[in-house]
Amino acid sequence: MKYLGAHVSASGGLHNAPENAHEIGANAFALFTKNQRQWVAKPLTESEIAQFKEACAKYGYTASQILPHDSYLINLGSPNEEGLQKSRGAFIEEMKRCADLGLDRLNFHPGSHLKEISVDECIRRVAESINIALDKTSGVTAVIENTAGQGSNIGFAFEHLAAIIDKVEDKSRVGVCIDTCHAFAAGYDLSTELGFTQVFDEFERIIGFNYLRGMHLNDAMKAVGSKVDRHSSLGEGMLGIIPFQMIMKDSRFNNIPLIMETPNPDIWKEELEMLRGFIN
Repeated sequence: MKYLGAHVSASGGLHNAPENAHEIGANAFALFTKNQRQWVAKPLTESEIAQFKEACAKYGYTASQILPHDSYLINLGSPNEEGLQKSRGAFIEEMKRCADLGLDRLNFHPGSHLKEISVDECIRRVAESINIALDKTSGVTAVIENTAGQGSNIGFAFEHLAAIIDKVEDKSRVGVCIDTCHAFAAGYDLSTELGFTQVFDEFERIIGFNYLRGMHLNDAMKAVGSKVDRHSSLGEGMLGIIPFQMIMKDSRFNNIPLIMETPNPDIWKEELEMLRGFIN
């Protein structure tokens, strides 16, 4: 089963996200459980939690179809001790929010060394941050998203993600989310059938499909290897339509949230219909 959706708005209350997803014909969705550009948020009330769960039940969304995303401010590999501790605290709170809402995974960008520490040290700090968060929470998997390689961010190479996973103690609660635009920008050429096959053979060898907990389906505005994270609508960018056709026909991508973050919400419904058309 293909779980297809988009990162929808939760404006006006988290319970609006499942309805917004339903309105575009999605059977999956992503959301922020708090303002993604603020460090702290008011604790969820029992009413907010109940309303969200009721909306999910009404529209038929289970935890395996939902991919929440954490705050953009969090840097679990920060070289700055104050920033690192602040990030760890915020991440733990986001994990707890997911648990309260009945969600079983939290997607996040691994972090940045800010050109102050080595890539290896940054990877060690990210893994340590995950270990701390997993120790203080339960039921929620930490899902590391690959990055485009911009700035001083780590996570653009499959080897980075594998190295983080290797250092996580509870491997049953760590996974990855592969963003097609980020992978392409980082130098993984998914734009042809041969390229797609080679990239995901490499993914299986280095990380393993057993760790894949979600995907972001985005076309790319810039060329392969550009290290520029700019999304395009499906089939309108440098990636083209082939990789999305391949994903739809490949059972290795079944039963995980496949989430669009494409730039035009007005055509999300049409994009989802297009993707479903590739399955047959």
